Amino acid sequence: MRKRISFILLFTLIALSAVSLLAIDKPAEPKSLPVLKPLPIHPRVEQAIAFFLPRMHYKHQQVDDKLSAEMLNFYIDLLDNQHLYFLKSDIDLFNNYKYTLDDALRNGDLRAAYFMFNLFMQRFQERFDFIQKAFDKPFDFNKKEFFELDRKNAPWATTKAELDTLWKKRLKNEALSLKLAGKKWPDIVKRLKKRYKNMDKNMMKTESEDVFQVFMNSFCETFDPHTNYMSPKTSEDFKIRMSLSLEGIGATLQTEDDYTKVVSIVPGGPADKSGLLHPNDRIVAVGQGEKGEMVDVIGWRIDDVVQLIRGKKGTKVRLQIIPADASLSDPPKTITIVRDKIKLADRAAKSDTLEIMHNGHKIRIGVIRVPDFYLDYDAMRKGMPDYASTSRDVARLLKQLEGAGVQGIIIDLRRNGGGFLSEAVDMTGLFIKEGPVVQVRDSRGRVKVERDEDPKIIYSGPLAVLVDRFSASASEIFTAAIQDYQRGIIVGSQTFGKGTVQNIMPLSRMFPHTKQKLGQIKFTIAKFYRVNGGSTQLKGVMPDIAIPSRFDVLDVGESSEKNALAWDEIEPVSYDVFNPNLRAEIPKLEQLHEKRMADNQEYKLILKEINEIKQEREKNQVSLNLAVRKKLRDEREKRKKELQKLHKKSGQKKNEDFYIIETAHILGDFAQMQNK
Repeated sequence: MRKRISFILLFTLIALSAVSLLAIDKPAEPKSLPVLKPLPIHPRVEQAIAFFLPRMHYKHQQVDDKLSAEMLNFYIDLLDNQHLYFLKSDIDLFNNYKYTLDDALRNGDLRAAYFMFNLFMQRFQERFDFIQKAFDKPFDFNKKEFFELDRKNAPWATTKAELDTLWKKRLKNEALSLKLAGKKWPDIVKRLKKRYKNMDKNMMKTESEDVFQVFMNSFCETFDPHTNYMSPKTSEDFKIRMSLSLEGIGATLQTEDDYTKVVSIVPGGPADKSGLLHPNDRIVAVGQGEKGEMVDVIGWRIDDVVQLIRGKKGTKVRLQIIPADASLSDPPKTITIVRDKIKLADRAAKSDTLEIMHNGHKIRIGVIRVPDFYLDYDAMRKGMPDYASTSRDVARLLKQLEGAGVQGIIIDLRRNGGGFLSEAVDMTGLFIKEGPVVQVRDSRGRVKVERDEDPKIIYSGPLAVLVDRFSASASEIFTAAIQDYQRGIIVGSQTFGKGTVQNIMPLSRMFPHTKQKLGQIKFTIAKFYRVNGGSTQLKGVMPDIAIPSRFDVLDVGESSEKNALAWDEIEPVSYDVFNPNLRAEIPKLEQLHEKRMADNQEYKLILKEINEIKQEREKNQVSLNLAVRKKLRDEREKRKKELQKLHKKSGQKKNEDFYIIETAHILGDFAQMQNK
């Protein structure tokens, strides 16, 4: 049950709070820049959020000097993550607010927030003015120079001359990427100037509500990365994105460091079906149809990018992307996706059979791909007999596969971002007798155990669950239960580590007498725990047999988020293990897997590519020499072609063949061990 708060008390506290003033001397600002100020409603909303979150969030964090210091760092990070605009003297000035933002929150004082943002706009304008003169002569791509890719931990520049040097290298790197893509110097200059002109135009469109949203999110992120304030406009966009009736490509997007990043792919949507777009890919340009001009969208507002991508069913959109697993030397690649409506039926679990030669014998393995844990809740509530449900569909597919004579079944949960908790519980019940599946602890410390109440087992044969770094939330609950019950073998990569539950509350509930749109708060209210007592938060689920993936070395997963809630554990619950001997057999299965991999050329190429990506990212710099970048690009293209030749099964998506087939071999080993 959700905790209630007294809104009368809330408004009494807000009405009685005194407004403290910060003495601030503003630097002179160019006349062309707007000076943004908070709207009249903003101080009251600020106070309401500052009162609400510490009491209702799972973390119960105090609004004090410690939070103030964290909040300042988050705010600076949200404004200038790569340390490319502010000077050290600006940061020293901002540090005057290090221990006062908590007081400002309680008192509805937003002047520090708007002062910092207005100074950021001034620094942005200075960089834009510099960029206009930076292309006066062609860059020399024959020098031995390097560009630092990630500057979030780099020292702040002390002078504008230092920033000029950093920006020359940044622009040179962007120009070199375009040159590697076949662009001539005049086209490069035209595109980059247009890119930054668009960024400047978007900056000039910044409104007071945008500043308030960024500042309040710096407060929300001190609690955890899944707690956010959404302005009225963002709230409307969020509702639209949650609707599956829209015609588009089926991808959730967000802005990160001037790029539009893919957060998730909607199962069954056009992007998912194409297999061309993945989480953490960055979209740099958008074109309409087969020949429409590619519009550079770096630095664009997210809603403007969405408008370009969205379109009528059956039309094509071209996206120029930087893949998440791209080498630093790779130029962007262009993909084409046909827009369509996203239907529940397209998200449904699907099955297939896979026949492989294993130890000299042909074996047949069933594969069930579960894209997410879906449920047609409205149809179920109305009593419709054939409502869509993950657990019901998987139960049907299991019976079909058993009828086809499979010797084992793989549940493929890669890129499954979660869904309905009840479906994860019910699907676990298809493989075990009745028992607990997951524990949920709320913000008041109360623990509720979600159980499978049905003693019937639909499938009792050899089972493997294939997961990756994008398997999250409900996927992790199912996977953890299968592992804890020793019901099946978990294969693949460490899962995402999303072990928290969020709720959304419209702020209008806190202001019942106003008709003004106020946005909403998304905040964490509970945490998931396995039946063995360990949380799925942060650590996710570790596979029994790990098969490395390119995504393992990228900044993916809960552990890559700043201020993520910690892993912990509570008391375990009582449950009956399905196969007490399974854990003892895992080391033998791992030995057989490693023996196979020792002679597998495809695996060796994958490991080589993973190692090179890891080394590049640890080095955190890229060459600005054309010959060096060309060589790196050509070597990577050569490896890609070699990998494509080695793929064994044409019916699967090319980048998934190896993992499915090796999981089938692991399951084959397990089945033979069971038979002995």
